Amino acid sequence: MRSSNPVFSRRGFSRDNGYAGFNAQQPQAGGPAVGANPYATGNPYAEGATNPYATNPYAPQDVQAGAPQQARGNVMTIDDVVSRTAMTLGTVVLTAVLSWLLLPVDPANLGKSYGIAIGAALVALVLSLVQSFKRKPSPALILGYAAFEGVFLGVISAAVSTYIADGVVIQAVLGTMAVFAGVLIAYKMGWIRVNRRFTGFVMAAAMGFMLLMVVNLLFAVFAGGDGLGFRSGGLGILFGVIGIILGACFLALDFKQVEDGITYGAPREEAWLAAFGLTMTLVWIYLEMLRLLSILQGDD
Repeated sequence: MRSSNPVFSRRGFSRDNGYAGFNAQQPQAGGPAVGANPYATGNPYAEGATNPYATNPYAPQDVQAGAPQQARGNVMTIDDVVSRTAMTLGTVVLTAVLSWLLLPVDPANLGKSYGIAIGAALVALVLSLVQSFKRKPSPALILGYAAFEGVFLGVISAAVSTYIADGVVIQAVLGTMAVFAGVLIAYKMGWIRVNRRFTGFVMAAAMGFMLLMVVNLLFAVFAGGDGLGFRSGGLGILFGVIGIILGACFLALDFKQVEDGITYGAPREEAWLAAFGLTMTLVWIYLEMLRLLSILQGDD
């Protein structure tokens, strides 16, 4: 399963690094492969896929006999994902709060504040791209991305709260948490089925959404105003809702990616990659939520 998240879309958890469970065993004397991994064929939805742990060097031997898997220190667990995600998100929140307090947004320093925010966003983008093209996750790059992303969010949130809609930041944070909890519950209950069709739909919708936003930005830069009006008024509300829904779909894909990484015995260091992707998705949802609520309160 490949997520639509920019981090996960390039590769699965160490799929091309030869880690556990991602190489099918060779067939025996003309017979079918034993313990063949459906990922080895590039089709994670193949029918009748057998247990990939049969060829997983990280998995305990009793897994092959049908006994419950025992915890192994070199295999990613859900606790690893939770702890790394907490560290990454904690860095975002900490730097955002510090930026809000230490970089006050006022008329005299408004241009300087926006300049710092744009600079931090560009640095975060560069760090995210570097990490996305690395074969292995780098905690330093991931935490660095989180720190600069936090600076950007802190300044933008302060500006929105001060000049557009007072109190909207808390509402956006609560809304982001509600989306995360709702998608997690729906995913665990099986109400969201992440399959190839779902992934293709989300990818197509995301590309269309981003293309429209780029076109709108170009019109805003060269023609002035709000471009094509996709970020204000009725259209702004519509596209804000679409952006949040896409973020929720990204979360479902990321949950599937994490679940597959744990199931197929990804190494523990890959928990940083999971944390990185989840953080990027939550930042997306927060920004779309902040924009939507700002439009709604600005129209009151």
